[in-house]
Order: sequence, then structure tokens, then C-alpha cells
Amino acid sequence: MFPSIPTLVTAATVLASSALASPTPIPIASSQVLSLVRRDNWTPPAGLNVTYQSEYNASLPSTMIFATGGTIAGRGSSSTASGVYQAGSIGVGALVDAVPELLNVSNIYGVQIANVGSPSINSTIQLNMAQYANKVLCAEDSIFDSLVITHGTDTLEETAFFMDLTVNCRKPVIIVGAMRPATALSADGPANLYAAVKTGVFPDSKDRGALIVMNDRIGSAFYTQKTHVNYLDTFKAPEPGYLGGLFNNEPFYYYGPATPKYKNTFDVTNVTSLPKVDIVYGHQETDPRIFESIVKYGDVKGIVLASPNGGVGVDSAITDTISSGIPIVRHVRINVGMIAPSETPRNGSVISSGLINNQKSRIQLQLALATGADPRAVFEDALREELYGN
Repeated sequence: MFPSIPTLVTAATVLASSALASPTPIPIASSQVLSLVRRDNWTPPAGLNVTYQSEYNASLPSTMIFATGGTIAGRGSSSTASGVYQAGSIGVGALVDAVPELLNVSNIYGVQIANVGSPSINSTIQLNMAQYANKVLCAEDSIFDSLVITHGTDTLEETAFFMDLTVNCRKPVIIVGAMRPATALSADGPANLYAAVKTGVFPDSKDRGALIVMNDRIGSAFYTQKTHVNYLDTFKAPEPGYLGGLFNNEPFYYYGPATPKYKNTFDVTNVTSLPKVDIVYGHQETDPRIFESIVKYGDVKGIVLASPNGGVGVDSAITDTISSGIPIVRHVRINVGMIAPSETPRNGSVISSGLINNQKSRIQLQLALATGADPRAVFEDALREELYGN
């Protein structure tokens, strides 16, 4: 169905040469902006530089793509180099051009938010994407039916979770990546991108929050996580399960529209930065001085403790850290399971993470602190009421 990906390399050369080495969006000439606006009477928000737009078709829905780099935009030295490559080497226009079938599904607009490996995605980029997403997708006069974010897989679940908590409208936000670079034999990126756009404009995708679409699977961004560093079927939701999938490139769902019961939402309209939150990996003989060092030298405002279920024998260090005004959220090193809150709130103690893993707990703690919310209430109240009725 899809053209051979190595054929895009020549077409991508110009785009790749100007691809971002930093989170700064790629600028385009004002004449290009004017031509884009004339097609559909849509004017991009200030600062959002649209670098790709397909020929407008009024009979089709419209999809905005935020491209951030990653393996899906990666380039290897040959078609057999699937494990060694440069992430974030191909621009959003080349990604779309490699899948011409997309233009039979949706009008496509593309913005090169960044072009980096996903470990380089930071809270500044995430905030920019969330704020622009709310302006582009959620405005009353929005022309867009969905937002698709192309992203490296290493931290994809974190950005997906961030968007799930901060994009506050019914429309779908789809996060998609690839496990093989664009130049590899049997690259998975084109099929994943096609599936993401198809899922985004599928009417039944509304009211489900942000979704991760990979390998013909549709998962909730709230629960889906990366489980393997190499294989194509890496993204799974081990306990809640997938929401649906694609058959013959058509989306389907197992359940009606719903959002996770314990999901919080945050308004980041006026948030300019997120506080620093670190994750401490607990183990046998954990050095309690880690907490002192993080607080003293790391300028942190919160900590997530990934610990064995019974703790790590550093209770006094934890107590001292909390007493200094630094909240600590505890999950476990195993990324599946519930850390239940106590029946009554215990101020001055660690906060239970509930059903989200360590990296997602970090994101939620950052957002709670940035918006002035009570972290304990954010993490524990809804689940406590469900479990204990109070």
C-alpha cells in the first residue's frame, strides 16, 4: 500500500538539511503563510509556523500534525540499518509525502515543533504543544478534527500522558511513533502514521482523551506504556487492555467512548514553565543521602520514588524531605499495579501514585505543582473514594 521509504530520502534532503537540532520551530516565509490562509480561511495562531499543507479538499476532515522527530523521522546509513540511525532527520513534509494515501483521508497541515530524539523532548516543548493544541483543536471556530503528534518512542508515553491531561476538548489527540527508522526495510512509520490519521478522523475516536496508535493497536494514553526496547509491539496496556485496533486499515473500538475514571485535567493556558521533579530508583541499600543531595543541589520541587513495594529502608530521609516541603509520590519499580492510598489522608507522608507508573506520576506531579493543585488530592482523592467510600 505504501511506497518504499528509501525513495523519500532524496525528496527529504532539503527538509532534513534544515531539520531542527533544537526545539525551535522551523520558520516559513510570510508569503507561504498567506497562501496557506487563502486556501481555507484559517489563520494559524501567532508563533505557530505551518510548514506543510496539502491541497485543501472541502469534502475531507482536517488533521494537524505536530512533528517532533524521533525514529519515525530517522535516517539510517542503509535500508538494513534498523538499529543504528539518526533520529529526527526527516521533516514533516517528507513524512506525509511518503504516505500519499493520507490525502484521500484528510486535509493535512504540518508543523515541525522539533526534530530530535525523544529523550530531548522537555517540558518547554510539551507546554508549547499543549497550549497550541488547545488553540488549534479546541477553539470554537477550529477547522480541525484531530491532532496527530509524531514522536520518538522512548518518551512517547510521557508526552502522550501530558497531552491527555492538558488538552481539554472532545476531539482526538493521537500520538504515534515508529520502532524502525524511515529508511529501513519494512519501516513501520508510514503504516503507523496512516493508522494515526485514520483513527483521528474516525467519529468514534471522540471523547476518549489522548490515544497512542502503534502497530494497529489503539490504546489510552493514560494507561499505555512502552514495554520493550526493540520490538514493534512494544506499546501495551497490560491491565486495562487496548481500546481497539485497526483491521484492513479501518479503526474499530471494543468499547464506547469513555475516559479513565481517575484522570485529572489541568489548564496550562498561563503556565510558562514546569517545576523540576526527579525520580529516585529505590533498591536494596538505597543511600538516604540521595534525597538530601537532590534537594540541596537539584533545585527539585517534588520527587517520585520508584521503590520495592515494602519501601527501601530510608524512612527517616523520606520524612525529612517531606518536612522540608518537597512532596514525594511513591510508585513501585514494576510498572503495572496499584499503589492504593490509605483510608484516610496522611499528611506528612508519601503520596500514593494510584494506577499510573513512575514516569507518568512525575508528569502529573509537575502539573499539580505548576497549577497550584494539592498533589495529595490530585493523586489520592478519587481513588480513595472509590476504594473506601470516603
